[in-house]
This record gives sequence, structure tokens and C-alpha cells, in this order.
Amino acid sequence: MRTAVVTTVHGRGDHLRQQIAGLAVSAQPTDMHLVVALGDATVRDVVASTASSAIVIDCGGSADGPLPLARGRNDGAAAALHRGAELLVFLDVDCIPAAALIDRYHHAAARREHAAALLCGPVTYLPPPAPGGYALNQLAMHISPHPDRPAPAGTDIVTSTDYTLFWSLSFAVRAATWKRIGGFCELYRGYGGEDTDFAQSAAAAGVTMRWVGGADAFHQFHPVSDPPIEHIDDILRNATLFQQRWGWWPMQGWLREFENRGLIRRGADGRPHRLGPRG
Repeated sequence: MRTAVVTTVHGRGDHLRQQIAGLAVSAQPTDMHLVVALGDATVRDVVASTASSAIVIDCGGSADGPLPLARGRNDGAAAALHRGAELLVFLDVDCIPAAALIDRYHHAAARREHAAALLCGPVTYLPPPAPGGYALNQLAMHISPHPDRPAPAGTDIVTSTDYTLFWSLSFAVRAATWKRIGGFCELYRGYGGEDTDFAQSAAAAGVTMRWVGGADAFHQFHPVSDPPIEHIDDILRNATLFQQRWGWWPMQGWLREFENRGLIRRGADGRPHRLGPRG
């Protein structure tokens, strides 16, 4: 089964290098790695510095505008399918794949009972690295998947009906399933919502979801804010779009915290309104 890894990138050059290094020592090599640059001209140089065979695709976008994350993933998938990919593995640029990740996704997708499913892998969040960076051969010793997501034991594969748990950090689909879902909705721009929408599209298309034990990824540390106030405009815009498409409000925790901090006001219909500097 011809397999492609798709990664969207804006910044995070060091993280991309670590991901490429992780793919290089996979137990089962991937057939191609599509790196989609979102308005970042340095991505080609980063990839060239690794001597990898990754293919760089320029998607566009700007440093001061909302990143086209949904379109970037679609562009990467289209390029992979054009090159004959039968299995698409999506990895966030922050994620280093475990040595078994490609093999486990491949194994699940090859089994008849899972072949048409949306396949999700556990993700471990890493602490800050030592000065020399993460040691790839030691990551497996520290597997501790995010507690809010399923983490099947060993090589078990479990079915889930909770599509709200899907995230785009690490997942895989066969080509036919990708086409059935229809890809990511490109109306979403910037941070938040597009992966929750993708999962709802999968549910609406009758695509089941599986969590694949052993398909572990390691999320490299980077500073975050909680709630992500720097992305508030993206989140409000994308949450409103999602509600219009699906009839309910996503990212409720963030919206609630924005409201508690006096950054937004929510109307009787739940619609968030950004407040001015003085509230």
C-alpha cells in the first residue's frame, strides 16, 4: 500500500527537522513525504538541510494573516494522490513519529474491518528538550498519551463514536475514505475548528473512527497560552462558521474562558461578540 505522510508547516523549522529524522528511522519507511509550506519561504531550505527526499509544496499564506491550514492539508493530499498514494498519514509539524507509527497505520488500513475508517493515533506531549534536543532512540521510553484521548493497549484497535475527540495531530485514511469525507473545509482560516469540522464530515459520511494502538506520535514542546488569546479572532470566526454548518458551538472551553475574562460577550443564541479594549 503506497503511503504518503502529509505535513503543513509555517515556522517550526527545528521541529520539522526532528520529524524528518523520525521518519528516517521508521520501522516501515513511507513512500513519500509531502511538506506543505504555508507562506514560509524557509521551508525549502530546512528540507534541503536534512538531505531527505521530502517534496515541498508551496500553498501560500502570509506571516501576518490567518494560515490556510485546511487548504494546506487538502493540497498535500491532492499532491500525494496524484503521485499514487493509497494511504494518507497526516502529521502535525510538531509531531515526531514513533518507529512503529507508519507500520501500525498501514496494518490497520490493510485489515478489512478497519480499511474504510478514520484512523487516529495516540499522542504524547513532550517536556522541553535538553540542550542537545530530543534523543529519538529514547522517546519510546516516555510514552504517556494525552489522557483525554483513547490510548489502546499494545497493538489493540478500538472503535470510537465520539468524533469530538478527533484531532489532526496524527491520523490516517485510505484514499477512498479521504475522497468520501471530502477533505477539509477550506472556509476555515487560521487557528481552531477545521479538524473538528473534518470529523463531523466523516461522521456525516458514515465513516467510522478507530484509535490505533502503537501508532504513537510525540508532540515536541513549544510555549502555549491557555486560552489562546492571540488566536481569538480566528477562533471566533471559525466557531461561528462551525455553528452555521453543524448547529452547535465547538471550542466551548475557550469561548467560556474568553467570556470569563471579559474578552467576548455571548448573545442569547450563543454567538460570541468581541468586546473592545475597555470591555
